[in-house]
Amino acid sequence: MSVSIPKEALTFFKNLAKNNNRDWFNDHKKEFKAIEAQVKEFYNMIYNNLNIHDEVDKMKMFRIYRDVRFSKNKTPYKTHFGGSFHRKKPELRGGYYLQISPNDDSFLATGFWDPNKEDLYRIRKEFEMDDSEFRDIINNSAFKASWGELVGDELKTAPKGFSKDHLAIDLIRKKQFIFTKPFTDKEVTSEGFLENIDKSFKAIRPYFDYMSDVLTTDLNGVSLI
Repeated sequence: MSVSIPKEALTFFKNLAKNNNRDWFNDHKKEFKAIEAQVKEFYNMIYNNLNIHDEVDKMKMFRIYRDVRFSKNKTPYKTHFGGSFHRKKPELRGGYYLQISPNDDSFLATGFWDPNKEDLYRIRKEFEMDDSEFRDIINNSAFKASWGELVGDELKTAPKGFSKDHLAIDLIRKKQFIFTKPFTDKEVTSEGFLENIDKSFKAIRPYFDYMSDVLTTDLNGVSLI
């Protein structure tokens, strides 16, 4: 049996964007719950597929309710589905994310959103010592065809303790190490979307294998776990 994202999910969020209030949502909550159940089944299928070729110990599908306490935007509901897939720690690093959003705004994201201080320093020291293997991976033609360019927040200058003139400063000053892949509404609701996601997640593995090796060893290559 094929599993796909229902077109009704995108239509619901388009309508919610125009009526983002509790009265409208409560009137349509039964419809939302039915759609949510179908989409959760899709996320569970991604989880199952990942565990055929990777080790993912947790899938989390995020709630629709927004935390508005510290936001200028006081609308109570998100207008998308989001879910993350956590690789088995500490030996496997990196993570997967899928967001389902209308108006051709859906995407996959993989990598390192918020490395802790110690991991970030370890990555930077690796690049300072030798960035060639990392560049070979992310510049591979098949990899770039699937995932494009490395993105994420970065410092405007060199972090403390690193030279601003280092040849790898473009990598060293990064604070996040993320790849994203956009999808149209037509792609999201197609029967091949699940397979497309799994193929994309398989393609990221050389990057994850490299980063996992870096983050589980010291600069001499000695295991830390």
